[in-house]
Amino acid sequence: MKIIIQHIELLERIDQMIRLQATGSPEELACRLGISKTKLYRIINLMKELNAPVEYNFTIQSFVYAKAVGFKFGFFTREAYPFELNPFVG
Repeated sequence: MKIIIQHIELLERIDQMIRLQATGSPEELACRLGISKTKLYRIINLMKELNAPVEYNFTIQSFVYAKAVGFKFGFFTREAYPFELNPFVG
C-alpha cells in the first residue's frame, strides 16, 4: 500500500511542477525527483494515458499542459443525493 501512496505523491509533485512550468529539462526533473529519466518518461506516458495533455516546451525548457486540466486523487466528503442509500443514517 505504501508504494501506491508514494507513486500518487510523485504524480502530484510532477503535476504541481508542470502547473508552475518549472520542471526544467527531463534530466533536471528526474534528478530533482530522485528517479531515472526512464522512470520519468514512464510517469509522463502514464499521465498521457490518463488524458493529461502534457507537452515539452523547448522555449521555456519545461513540461507544460497544452490546456487547463485538474488532477485530484483521494477521497473527499460530499452531499448524498436523495436517490442514494446512506448506510450511516439510522
